[in-house]
Amino acid sequence: MNIHKIADYLNTLADDSDTGMVFDCQPISGEVDVLQISVFGREELPIFVSVTDDQILCITYLWGEEEVKSDKINEMHVSMLEMNIPMPLSSFSKIGDKYVIFGALAISSTFDDIEHELAVLSNNALEIIDDMSDYLI
Repeated sequence: MNIHKIADYLNTLADDSDTGMVFDCQPISGEVDVLQISVFGREELPIFVSVTDDQILCITYLWGEEEVKSDKINEMHVSMLEMNIPMPLSSFSKIGDKYVIFGALAISSTFDDIEHELAVLSNNALEIIDDMSDYLI
């Protein structure tokens, strides 16, 4: 499994997607190749996919530290921790000064599994932004 195979699969789905989502995939070359996946209608929340020997990692950036109300940051962290377990297939993290939501799959995952993870991650990202809006500027 690699990002190019994932891109080929998702780009050919079009309206045949099991999730009802339309994906647009753009490989980004670098030290680690990354696949930027935009979901039609949700382009402002792309999903970044990388493939290692052990896993397929899917990450969506949510907001930056500067977008959090300073007097609400601890309360937001508690809310995020409380949501982490009941939120299906996704977890919170922080990369530098950016909050993210991510999911990981086994390298042996099927294309259907990957499509499902991407759909859930995209849906969760929208839900989280809505749920956390009281903490954001």
